[in-house]
Amino acid sequence: MYETSYHRAGSVADAVALMGKAEDGKFLSGGQTLLPTMKQRLAAPSDLVDLAKIAEMKGICEEGGAIAIGAATTHAEVASSDLVKQKIPGLASLAGGIGDPAVRHMGTMGGSISNNDPAADYPSALVALNATVTTSKRTLSAEEFFTGLFETALDEDEVVVSVSFPVAEKSAYAKYPNPASRYAMAGVFVAKQSDGSVRVAVTGAGQEGVFRATDMEAALSGNFSTDAVAGISVGADNLLSDIHGSSAYRANLVTVMAKRAVQAAG
Repeated sequence: MYETSYHRAGSVADAVALMGKAEDGKFLSGGQTLLPTMKQRLAAPSDLVDLAKIAEMKGICEEGGAIAIGAATTHAEVASSDLVKQKIPGLASLAGGIGDPAVRHMGTMGGSISNNDPAADYPSALVALNATVTTSKRTLSAEEFFTGLFETALDEDEVVVSVSFPVAEKSAYAKYPNPASRYAMAGVFVAKQSDGSVRVAVTGAGQEGVFRATDMEAALSGNFSTDAVAGISVGADNLLSDIHGSSAYRANLVTVMAKRAVQAAG
Protein backbone atom coordinates (compact mmCIF):
# COMPACT_ATOMS: atom_id res chain seq x y z
CA MET A 1 0.00 0.00 0.00
CA TYR A 2 1.26 3.48 -0.87
CA GLU A 3 1.44 6.27 1.70
CA THR A 4 -1.82 8.15 2.23
CA SER A 5 -3.22 10.72 4.66
CA TYR A 6 -6.26 9.63 6.69
CA HIS A 7 -9.03 12.03 7.77
CA ARG A 8 -12.16 11.21 9.81
CA ALA A 9 -14.98 13.56 8.82
CA GLY A 10 -17.49 14.68 11.44
CA SER A 11 -20.17 15.88 9.03
CA VAL A 12 -21.04 15.89 5.35
CA ALA A 13 -19.85 19.48 5.06
CA ASP A 14 -16.60 18.52 6.79
CA ALA A 15 -16.10 15.60 4.39
CA VAL A 16 -16.64 17.78 1.33
CA ALA A 17 -14.26 20.44 2.67
CA LEU A 18 -11.54 17.86 3.36
CA MET A 19 -11.91 16.42 -0.12
CA GLY A 20 -11.61 19.89 -1.60
CA LYS A 21 -8.19 20.28 0.01
CA ALA A 22 -6.91 16.88 -1.14
CA GLU A 23 -4.71 16.53 -4.19
CA ASP A 24 -6.18 13.18 -5.25
CA GLY A 25 -8.50 12.08 -2.46
CA LYS A 26 -11.08 9.32 -2.11
CA PHE A 27 -14.08 9.00 0.16
CA LEU A 28 -13.92 5.89 2.38
CA SER A 29 -17.12 4.24 3.56
CA GLY A 30 -17.03 0.51 4.30
CA GLY A 31 -13.80 0.10 2.33
CA GLN A 32 -14.73 -3.31 0.93
CA THR A 33 -13.49 -2.39 -2.55
CA LEU A 34 -11.17 0.57 -2.03
CA LEU A 35 -8.91 -0.88 0.68
CA PRO A 36 -8.15 -4.18 -1.13
CA THR A 37 -7.45 -2.17 -4.27
CA MET A 38 -5.01 0.01 -2.36
CA LYS A 39 -3.34 -3.02 -0.78
CA GLN A 40 -2.68 -4.38 -4.26
CA ARG A 41 -1.22 -0.97 -5.23
CA LEU A 42 -3.83 -0.55 -7.93
CA ALA A 43 -4.97 2.73 -6.34
CA ALA A 44 -2.93 5.38 -4.57
CA PRO A 45 -5.12 8.23 -3.29
CA SER A 46 -3.28 11.07 -1.60
CA ASP A 47 -5.97 11.28 1.09
CA LEU A 48 -8.75 9.12 2.51
CA VAL A 49 -11.79 10.90 3.94
CA ASP A 50 -13.61 8.46 6.24
CA LEU A 51 -17.42 8.82 6.26
CA ALA A 52 -18.21 5.98 8.69
CA LYS A 53 -18.87 8.15 11.78
CA ILE A 54 -21.07 10.81 10.18
CA ALA A 55 -24.39 10.61 12.05
CA GLU A 56 -26.44 12.29 9.31
CA MET A 57 -25.39 9.52 6.89
CA LYS A 58 -26.63 6.66 9.07
CA GLY A 59 -30.01 5.23 10.01
CA ILE A 60 -33.28 4.01 8.52
CA CYS A 61 -36.64 5.77 8.79
CA GLU A 62 -40.00 6.10 7.06
CA GLU A 63 -40.73 9.39 5.32
CA GLY A 64 -43.97 10.02 3.45
CA GLY A 65 -44.52 6.61 1.90
CA ALA A 66 -40.83 5.90 1.38
CA ILE A 67 -38.00 4.33 3.35
CA ALA A 68 -34.97 6.60 3.70
CA ILE A 69 -31.64 4.89 4.34
CA GLY A 70 -28.44 6.72 5.19
CA ALA A 71 -25.53 6.09 2.87
CA ALA A 72 -23.27 4.93 5.74
CA THR A 73 -25.79 2.31 6.85
CA THR A 74 -24.33 -1.19 6.58
CA HIS A 75 -25.80 -4.07 4.61
CA ALA A 76 -26.35 -5.96 7.88
CA GLU A 77 -28.38 -3.06 9.29
CA VAL A 78 -30.57 -2.96 6.18
CA ALA A 79 -31.06 -6.73 6.26
CA SER A 80 -32.03 -6.80 9.95
CA SER A 81 -34.25 -3.72 9.94
CA ASP A 82 -37.83 -4.60 10.93
CA LEU A 83 -39.06 -1.54 9.03
CA VAL A 84 -37.36 -2.60 5.78
CA LYS A 85 -38.49 -6.22 6.18
CA GLN A 86 -42.08 -5.06 6.68
CA LYS A 87 -42.26 -2.38 3.99
CA ILE A 88 -39.78 -3.55 1.31
CA PRO A 89 -38.98 -7.22 2.00
CA GLY A 90 -37.14 -7.58 -1.31
CA LEU A 91 -34.60 -4.97 -0.22
CA ALA A 92 -34.00 -6.65 3.14
CA SER A 93 -33.52 -10.01 1.42
CA LEU A 94 -31.10 -8.48 -1.08
CA ALA A 95 -28.97 -6.91 1.66
CA GLY A 96 -28.89 -10.19 3.57
CA GLY A 97 -27.40 -11.98 0.58
CA ILE A 98 -24.47 -9.63 -0.06
CA GLY A 99 -21.06 -11.23 0.41
CA ASP A 100 -20.55 -12.87 3.81
CA PRO A 101 -21.18 -11.68 7.39
CA ALA A 102 -17.89 -9.77 7.56
CA VAL A 103 -18.69 -7.87 4.36
CA ARG A 104 -22.28 -7.19 5.45
CA HIS A 105 -21.16 -5.70 8.77
CA MET A 106 -18.59 -3.39 7.14
CA GLY A 107 -19.90 -2.60 3.66
CA THR A 108 -22.36 0.27 3.23
CA MET A 109 -25.13 1.08 0.81
CA GLY A 110 -23.55 4.39 -0.21
CA GLY A 111 -20.17 2.81 -0.86
CA SER A 112 -21.70 0.05 -2.96
CA ILE A 113 -23.76 2.26 -5.23
CA SER A 114 -20.99 4.84 -5.60
CA ASN A 115 -18.62 2.12 -6.83
CA ASN A 116 -21.34 0.80 -9.18
CA ASP A 117 -19.79 -2.59 -9.78
CA PRO A 118 -21.75 -4.21 -12.65
CA ALA A 119 -22.33 -7.30 -10.47
CA ALA A 120 -23.37 -5.42 -7.30
CA ASP A 121 -26.84 -6.09 -5.90
CA TYR A 122 -28.14 -2.69 -4.75
CA PRO A 123 -28.33 -1.01 -8.19
CA SER A 124 -31.14 -3.38 -9.20
CA ALA A 125 -33.16 -2.41 -6.11
CA LEU A 126 -32.65 1.31 -6.70
CA VAL A 127 -33.76 1.10 -10.33
CA ALA A 128 -36.68 -1.31 -9.79
CA LEU A 129 -38.03 0.68 -6.84
CA ASN A 130 -37.43 4.01 -8.63
CA ALA A 131 -35.34 5.24 -5.71
CA THR A 132 -34.05 8.77 -5.23
CA VAL A 133 -30.40 9.42 -4.36
CA THR A 134 -29.64 12.50 -2.27
CA THR A 135 -26.05 13.75 -2.44
CA SER A 136 -24.13 16.61 -0.86
CA LYS A 137 -25.14 18.71 -3.89
CA ARG A 138 -28.43 17.52 -5.37
CA THR A 139 -31.11 14.86 -5.77
CA LEU A 140 -30.99 12.27 -8.57
CA SER A 141 -33.25 9.46 -9.72
CA ALA A 142 -31.62 6.02 -9.72
CA GLU A 143 -31.55 5.93 -13.52
CA GLU A 144 -29.82 9.33 -13.60
CA PHE A 145 -27.33 8.23 -10.95
CA PHE A 146 -26.01 5.08 -12.65
CA THR A 147 -24.30 6.07 -15.90
CA GLY A 148 -22.22 3.03 -16.96
CA LEU A 149 -19.70 0.41 -15.95
CA PHE A 150 -18.20 1.57 -12.61
CA GLU A 151 -19.53 5.04 -13.47
CA THR A 152 -22.03 7.30 -11.71
CA ALA A 153 -23.15 10.92 -12.06
CA LEU A 154 -21.18 11.89 -8.92
CA ASP A 155 -18.61 14.68 -9.14
CA GLU A 156 -15.23 14.06 -7.50
CA ASP A 157 -16.11 16.16 -4.46
CA GLU A 158 -19.71 14.89 -4.23
CA VAL A 159 -20.85 12.22 -1.80
CA VAL A 160 -24.06 10.19 -1.43
CA VAL A 161 -25.89 11.15 1.78
CA SER A 162 -29.00 8.96 1.64
CA VAL A 163 -31.27 6.90 -0.61
CA SER A 164 -35.09 7.05 -0.51
CA PHE A 165 -37.03 3.95 -1.61
CA PRO A 166 -40.75 4.28 -2.38
CA VAL A 167 -42.68 1.49 -0.67
CA ALA A 168 -43.87 -1.10 -3.19
CA GLU A 169 -46.94 -3.32 -2.89
CA LYS A 170 -44.75 -6.33 -3.67
CA SER A 171 -41.00 -6.71 -4.02
CA ALA A 172 -38.44 -9.48 -4.27
CA TYR A 173 -34.90 -10.13 -5.43
CA ALA A 174 -33.35 -13.31 -6.79
CA LYS A 175 -29.76 -13.80 -7.91
CA TYR A 176 -27.45 -16.51 -9.13
CA PRO A 177 -24.23 -15.80 -7.23
CA ASN A 178 -20.72 -16.49 -8.39
CA PRO A 179 -19.73 -19.31 -6.00
CA ALA A 180 -16.39 -17.68 -5.16
CA SER A 181 -17.21 -13.97 -4.82
CA ARG A 182 -20.98 -14.14 -4.18
CA TYR A 183 -21.38 -11.29 -6.65
CA ALA A 184 -24.38 -11.67 -8.94
CA MET A 185 -23.84 -13.40 -12.27
CA ALA A 186 -27.45 -12.41 -12.81
CA GLY A 187 -29.74 -10.78 -10.28
CA VAL A 188 -33.31 -9.61 -10.85
CA PHE A 189 -35.32 -7.26 -8.64
CA VAL A 190 -39.07 -7.10 -9.21
CA ALA A 191 -41.28 -4.38 -7.74
CA LYS A 192 -45.06 -4.08 -8.16
CA GLN A 193 -46.76 -0.80 -7.27
CA SER A 194 -50.30 -0.36 -5.94
CA ASP A 195 -51.48 0.83 -9.37
CA GLY A 196 -50.44 -2.49 -10.91
CA SER A 197 -47.35 -1.18 -12.70
CA VAL A 198 -44.22 -3.29 -12.44
CA ARG A 199 -40.53 -2.47 -12.74
CA VAL A 200 -37.89 -5.14 -13.31
CA ALA A 201 -34.18 -4.37 -12.99
CA VAL A 202 -31.28 -6.68 -13.82
CA THR A 203 -27.77 -6.61 -12.35
CA GLY A 204 -24.71 -8.80 -12.88
CA ALA A 205 -25.40 -9.48 -16.53
CA GLY A 206 -25.22 -6.22 -18.47
CA GLN A 207 -22.08 -4.86 -20.10
CA GLU A 208 -23.03 -1.37 -18.94
CA GLY A 209 -24.26 -2.41 -15.51
CA VAL A 210 -27.84 -2.38 -14.26
CA PHE A 211 -30.69 -2.22 -16.80
CA ARG A 212 -34.47 -2.56 -16.94
CA ALA A 213 -36.16 -5.55 -18.56
CA THR A 214 -39.03 -3.66 -20.20
CA ASP A 215 -40.61 -6.67 -21.93
CA MET A 216 -40.90 -8.40 -18.57
CA GLU A 217 -42.34 -5.24 -17.02
CA ALA A 218 -45.09 -5.06 -19.64
CA ALA A 219 -45.95 -8.75 -19.25
CA LEU A 220 -46.03 -8.63 -15.44
CA SER A 221 -48.13 -5.45 -15.39
CA GLY A 222 -50.88 -7.44 -17.07
CA ASN A 223 -50.33 -10.75 -15.29
CA PHE A 224 -48.12 -10.85 -12.20
CA SER A 225 -47.14 -14.51 -12.36
CA THR A 226 -44.15 -16.66 -13.23
CA ASP A 227 -45.95 -17.75 -16.42
CA ALA A 228 -45.87 -14.16 -17.67
CA VAL A 229 -42.07 -14.07 -17.81
CA ALA A 230 -41.31 -17.74 -18.48
CA GLY A 231 -41.17 -17.22 -22.24
CA ILE A 232 -39.38 -13.87 -22.20
CA SER A 233 -35.64 -13.63 -22.67
CA VAL A 234 -33.29 -10.66 -22.87
CA GLY A 235 -30.95 -10.28 -25.83
CA ALA A 236 -27.48 -11.70 -25.29
CA ASP A 237 -25.68 -9.10 -27.45
CA ASN A 238 -25.22 -6.57 -24.63
CA LEU A 239 -24.59 -9.04 -21.83
CA LEU A 240 -21.31 -9.91 -20.14
CA SER A 241 -19.36 -12.95 -21.27
CA ASP A 242 -16.37 -14.21 -19.28
CA ILE A 243 -14.80 -17.33 -17.74
CA HIS A 244 -17.73 -17.62 -15.35
CA GLY A 245 -20.46 -17.70 -17.98
CA SER A 246 -21.23 -16.77 -21.57
CA SER A 247 -23.68 -14.03 -22.56
CA ALA A 248 -26.19 -16.70 -23.65
CA TYR A 249 -25.86 -18.39 -20.27
CA ARG A 250 -26.49 -15.11 -18.47
CA ALA A 251 -29.49 -14.39 -20.70
CA ASN A 252 -31.03 -17.67 -19.57
CA LEU A 253 -30.19 -16.87 -15.94
CA VAL A 254 -32.06 -13.57 -16.17
CA THR A 255 -35.28 -15.37 -17.11
CA VAL A 256 -34.80 -17.98 -14.38
CA MET A 257 -34.06 -15.33 -11.72
CA ALA A 258 -37.03 -13.24 -12.86
CA LYS A 259 -39.33 -16.22 -12.35
CA ARG A 260 -37.89 -16.83 -8.89
CA ALA A 261 -38.26 -13.17 -7.93
CA VAL A 262 -41.89 -13.07 -9.02
CA GLN A 263 -42.60 -16.27 -7.11
CA ALA A 264 -40.89 -14.87 -4.00
CA ALA A 265 -42.89 -11.66 -4.28
CA GLY A 266 -46.09 -13.70 -4.18
